[in-house]
Amino acid sequence: MNAGFYKNILFCTDFSANADRAFDFAIETARCHQGCALTLLHVLPEPEAQFWKTYLYEIEGVDQKAKADIDAKIDAAYRPRIPEGIAFRADFRIGNPAQAIVDYATENHCDLIVLGRQGTGSIFFGNVATRVARHAHCPVLIIPVENQAR
Repeated sequence: MNAGFYKNILFCTDFSANADRAFDFAIETARCHQGCALTLLHVLPEPEAQFWKTYLYEIEGVDQKAKADIDAKIDAAYRPRIPEGIAFRADFRIGNPAQAIVDYATENHCDLIVLGRQGTGSIFFGNVATRVARHAHCPVLIIPVENQAR
């Protein structure tokens, strides 16, 4: 891969305001790299307690309902903002968000991961952003929360 050339950008969202802001960066990066594809990934956190895992997967149609809800959010918040000429697809996973993002990026040969920081983890990044940055096999663009006090 040539430095600075991206063919496959992975944008990760939790549907927060800062994720929406990070989406603008993902779009602009894709626009600057002709032929670049943009993939949106949302990870549903899986409960850690075995009781809840068992309970959730016994509910019929829970994955289909989650996918329908996610698709509706994507259709409302993201699809209308995709410029013509940028290949776009959306996907979702269930599991540990940081691990799912890193695994997805590796499996799909992503050249760049873009995500918004939530600020709940280390002094510099949120928990998920920190873990993704540490373990990803490609560059990671972490968008900080916009400072309203400017």
